[in-house]
Amino acid sequence: MHEAHRRATPSSLRQRGWLGLVGLLIALVIVAVLAQTVLKSYGLLGAGERSSRAGSRVPGGAAPAAVDATEAAPAPTQPIERARGVERELQRDADDLGRRIDEQTK
Repeated sequence: MHEAHRRATPSSLRQRGWLGLVGLLIALVIVAVLAQTVLKSYGLLGAGERSSRAGSRVPGGAAPAAVDATEAAPAPTQPIERARGVERELQRDADDLGRRIDEQTK
């Protein structure tokens, strides 16, 4: 009885090894697809623009108003441009704070 158990164990271990490998490969494919989707949505990977047929995902009452051409330019949509804008704003705030601190210490 123990002999039969010993003979069955190596084949079942080999089978579990293959099943584990296949499971890891499936998990890797899922992670790769999700990473590609995220990179496209951030605009870091080519073809990141959303299709025009997708439409707005905002309900009608909460949809943004139409842009008026006479108003200020809309915020940049590219991630790098947004980051540069945030950097400029932080630098201005830091300079302003530095000036206020200098004025208070005088």
